[in-house]
Amino acid sequence: MSRSIDLEERRRTVSAAACRVLARDGLGGLSVRNVAAEAGLPPSTVRYAFPTQASVREHAIASVFDRTRERIEAIPADLPPREWVRAVLVELLPLDDERVIELDVYLALGNAALTDVELRPTLDRVVVEMREWCERVLGVIGVPEADREYEACRLHALLDGLAMHVARLAPGESGDWAIDVLDRHVDGVARI
Repeated sequence: MSRSIDLEERRRTVSAAACRVLARDGLGGLSVRNVAAEAGLPPSTVRYAFPTQASVREHAIASVFDRTRERIEAIPADLPPREWVRAVLVELLPLDDERVIELDVYLALGNAALTDVELRPTLDRVVVEMREWCERVLGVIGVPEADREYEACRLHALLDGLAMHVARLAPGESGDWAIDVLDRHVDGVARI
């Protein structure tokens, strides 16, 4: 049992290091040597945890979305509906360093998945889950079920666009304007 816990901890450590390398150096910098140096581990440990380059990439993008899911699930369910919706949507914007790194990983690996058949299923799962969050948010604010798929596409596109702009703000520049844009969008589609 402790061996599997240790391996899982190593995978988390290596995955976090891979995310930092991807965010800093891009996909071209994602090598066993660079990830091992970032994690403070010997390359053999990285290879043991992730025997292939594809497994490192797949685990990195999955871990990014796992962290996002954990943050969303930690939002109190008993908040008033509009507050809960706002909290969920704000979690999907890169308003801190951790979420900027997560976006950079998503973009790097998302682009790679366009031509990497091994990575594509993971990206597809991420996109489906994002769309499901959008649909859930829209359901909470009373958007009729017949309109939800279309409105989820709009909201997803809005979130992606805002994320791109917010992630590239100058140091110290506020992303509050993006939250205002989301608030106005929600106000425009809400039925409650």
